[in-house]
Amino acid sequence: MKVTAVIMAGGRGERFWPKSRVNYPKQFLSLTSDGDTMIQKTVKRLLPLVSMEDIFVVTNVKYAALVQEQLPELPAENILLEPCSRNTAPCIGLAAAVIRKKYGDAMMLVLPSDHLIRYEEMYVDVLRQAVAVAERDENLVTIGITPSYPETGYGYIKFERDADLGMTGVYRVECFKEKPDLETAKQYLASHRYLWNSGMFVWKTSSILANIEKLMPDIYEGLVRIAAAVGTPDYECVLETEYQAFRSESIDFGVMEKAENIYTLPASFGWDDVGNWLAVERINPTNEYGNYIEGDVITIGTKASTICGGKRLIAAVGVEDLIVVDTDDAVLICAKDSTQDVKKVIENLKICNRAQLV
Repeated sequence: MKVTAVIMAGGRGERFWPKSRVNYPKQFLSLTSDGDTMIQKTVKRLLPLVSMEDIFVVTNVKYAALVQEQLPELPAENILLEPCSRNTAPCIGLAAAVIRKKYGDAMMLVLPSDHLIRYEEMYVDVLRQAVAVAERDENLVTIGITPSYPETGYGYIKFERDADLGMTGVYRVECFKEKPDLETAKQYLASHRYLWNSGMFVWKTSSILANIEKLMPDIYEGLVRIAAAVGTPDYECVLETEYQAFRSESIDFGVMEKAENIYTLPASFGWDDVGNWLAVERINPTNEYGNYIEGDVITIGTKASTICGGKRLIAAVGVEDLIVVDTDDAVLICAKDSTQDVKKVIENLKICNRAQLV
């Protein structure tokens, strides 16, 4: 069976403001010293398993030029443009419908565009095993990350200790859990029955579309009409009409929390979802004082801070546990324990009619 990959690249990356903006979000930024952007890294690590002509990127229509610029070898027809944001269920459904129209039944690896993987060979091995599980019947497979600390910013997957597939390292999913408080996260970690929900999935197009038809029939009907228009002059018009009508729904809530035959593979391949500015010091080397420094920066008595300079000199004196990010038109100064609240800056800017800074 042909193996395809679907990269979801429509997010806005608001917690990486002020570098991530609505017109240039996080997945198109380089956050590591090698210069590759997040989406370029995502594609490169897939190439041992999926050929470039079988990789599809689903993104907002406003990012079409960015995808083409950063992935020039990707066939133009493999860039699937959402006319509006409708969360992951319509995004994944669109890709599945287009791929089935092109190839018939095929395997789909569904992956976010803005995660980092440290051990890429292990990552590819896990995906290969997930493909083998997904080929059986209508199994839906999710990749779970073995937790190393009680994280409160991730959803969790509770798995059963035994699966009925006769395959090592594969477990049936019992349920999905929302982001917990710290005490609950500690209990999850101690039980050894929970995994971080990575948002990575593997299934056949027939399997996911059958589940969408059963659990989200209104969206499925729209997808059928979109698929029928693929390759015709009416495609863009039909896509816009149907997509606008879709309700915004995540694939987790719409399908994964309700479907049967859900399996997970626990993985430890150095995954990081790069969710906010705290990730920068995790994915890059820091100096002897625990600082990550980028740009024209002088530090004196400064510890455990991330400072990303722009065109101006930044001098940091006697500070600790800070995030400082300088861009042409905005400066972020944030305590490390408040990085989740960066999104509130954007909310404030919208309220104040300062959309040019969002």
